[in-house]
Amino acid sequence: MATDQDLPIEHQNVPAAHQGLHDFLYGAGVDEHAVEATTTAAPASDGDHVMSIDDWQAETGNRKLAGVYAVLDRDRVPQYISYSRNVALSLESHVTQQGPEVCAFVRVQAFKFPKRTEMEALCAAWIAELENPPSGNLDGGGQWAKTVGEAARAAMSDAERQAYEEKKLKLRKAMADNTLSQEKTPLSAEEVNRRQKLEAAVTNDDWSAVIRDASGE
Repeated sequence: MATDQDLPIEHQNVPAAHQGLHDFLYGAGVDEHAVEATTTAAPASDGDHVMSIDDWQAETGNRKLAGVYAVLDRDRVPQYISYSRNVALSLESHVTQQGPEVCAFVRVQAFKFPKRTEMEALCAAWIAELENPPSGNLDGGGQWAKTVGEAARAAMSDAERQAYEEKKLKLRKAMADNTLSQEKTPLSAEEVNRRQKLEAAVTNDDWSAVIRDASGE
């Protein structure tokens, strides 16, 4: 069983009462220390079969499944190879972003105990099998969602995305997330000028400009 010392620093010392909120906010990436993940029966996710995305979704029931996957177009030409802790969600986002012509078929290798290093190695091996790397991998992914968080947002409507951001903000406030104070909106020119005058007043012990502004003179 992993101890706090075995976990990445952002996952250490999380109070039990806040664990659910913490997982919601910070669980978008593949967990190096993940416990057993949901898998599905062969051949849908054995790594050897290529099937249409529609057939794969029908066979797996869109269950949450971690693994390496390759997306192929209508001509079965590989377009993108990656890994995800929720392949179904990642595929949904790819279809939304790229369209069904580009995202028509898929090859999936499920991982019962997903580890980033092992999945990255398999991705590299699948790419090495090809004469040329898939176009989606040549520029680091480009418009292809690379994390579950990105995939979820890509698959959302504008209204769903706004609701999600509002919910995330409320949860972060509930957890007293101290990074919120660092996310300041850009200051207006007027506010910048006001702060410069205050700084000058403190430094030079001359409050005349500040007093004039306050009195409207």
